[in-house]
Amino acid sequence: MGNLIGQSLGRYHILEQLGEGGMATVYKAFDTRLEREVALKVIRTEQFPPAALERILKRFEREAKALARLSHLHIIKVIDYGEHNGAPYLVMEYLPGGTLKERMGKPIAWQEAVRLLLPVAQALESAHEAGLVHRDVKPSNILLTNKGQPMLTDFGIAKILESEDATALTGTGMGVGTPEYMAPEQWKGQTSPQSDIYSLGVVFYEMVTGRKPYSADTPAAILLKQATEPLPRPADFARDLPEAVEKVLFKALARQPEDRYAVMGQLVASLEGLLAVPLPAAQPRQDVVPPALNDKKKPGLPARPGKTSLLFTKQFGWVFAIAGTVILVLLLPQAFQPAPTPTFTPTTTFTSTASATFTPLPPSATPTKTPTPSPENTPTQTASPTPTATEKLLECFWTQNFGSGGGVSNMEYRCTCGTTTCFCQRRERARLSVPWSDWYTLQPRTPDWVKSQVKEYNGSCN
Repeated sequence: MGNLIGQSLGRYHILEQLGEGGMATVYKAFDTRLEREVALKVIRTEQFPPAALERILKRFEREAKALARLSHLHIIKVIDYGEHNGAPYLVMEYLPGGTLKERMGKPIAWQEAVRLLLPVAQALESAHEAGLVHRDVKPSNILLTNKGQPMLTDFGIAKILESEDATALTGTGMGVGTPEYMAPEQWKGQTSPQSDIYSLGVVFYEMVTGRKPYSADTPAAILLKQATEPLPRPADFARDLPEAVEKVLFKALARQPEDRYAVMGQLVASLEGLLAVPLPAAQPRQDVVPPALNDKKKPGLPARPGKTSLLFTKQFGWVFAIAGTVILVLLLPQAFQPAPTPTFTPTTTFTSTASATFTPLPPSATPTKTPTPSPENTPTQTASPTPTATEKLLECFWTQNFGSGGGVSNMEYRCTCGTTTCFCQRRERARLSVPWSDWYTLQPRTPDWVKSQVKEYNGSCN
């Protein structure tokens, strides 16, 4: 299909070309009915064998309807779809802020990288819960708003273009993903939520190091590196990268899907944890002051003070000593002034026999010593904070399935709700022995959301 600039596809008038890839060409268009700018992605059908084209068009219509139902704050909304001269197209929201790819090429501070990718990971988590896998997560598919907020696009495009003729598509450079960001199992035609976890891990790796983990001239060479070479350590390219960030990358980029995070929500929790824990403070530098040139330090002994120090001590040391004594004499009586007690005068008479006779005092004059209070090491009990908005009102449970085919996960949910907020946890049904305390914790939810989930999945509340 030739250049469509200046043409109209139904109510959409093509203004300019925004980009072109192996799968599709993206145009900026004007919606003459709603009077707004949109992005129009036209699938390049000339790359497909004629026998596969009809299947792809049917799959396109089915997947486009599923994508139109997908709604998330950080997913580009599919507005419409259609066909022009046998070429299918999608109509999506238009964002003028560019893509994350334009910011790549040099290391980005890991904190900024996490803040940019966290909303993308949350968007993928929401899509996985709806049974949709992206299959082509990469920087050029992460758009940015004018305020720098990330938006995920091209959701499911790779699945639309999949066919039984995977070898033919790969041979024309139109595989079911982008080679540098594809998970190892995608080369075999196998995809699951763990494939998106791997791809997002590659994007994270590239952001903090300024390079992709595996690069080569051909897709086959990239596959060979993935299969035979260990993951280059990120800290070799980003010296100040914390070990906790490396551990997240190691797990997300594990070669085997079962060694990665089980669900995208676990990666979300790890990214949130990175922002919650500050970097370890840098150790202060301790400068070593060399001894005086005339001092010769003996091994094992501290250096002797210089002559100037000794002279100063001899001349003014006695001044400081007298001043300190005067201050003590003036202040101590005030600091230790005893409480008023009855006055008594003991009388003592000495004789030549060196014996002493004491005149007893009346009982009322017997001196009493006021005990000085001393600190007691009595442990104090710290009251546990009492929840207010999250005071427990009800506890709800339900079971939910995610994924499809070989990637199905059976998850069990538990939510404890207060008046305005619910704290929810989940685990795989296959791991019933895992205690509640080790379950994965979701972000706080609202009671209305919990009730809707209980109703939809036939759960129960106490």
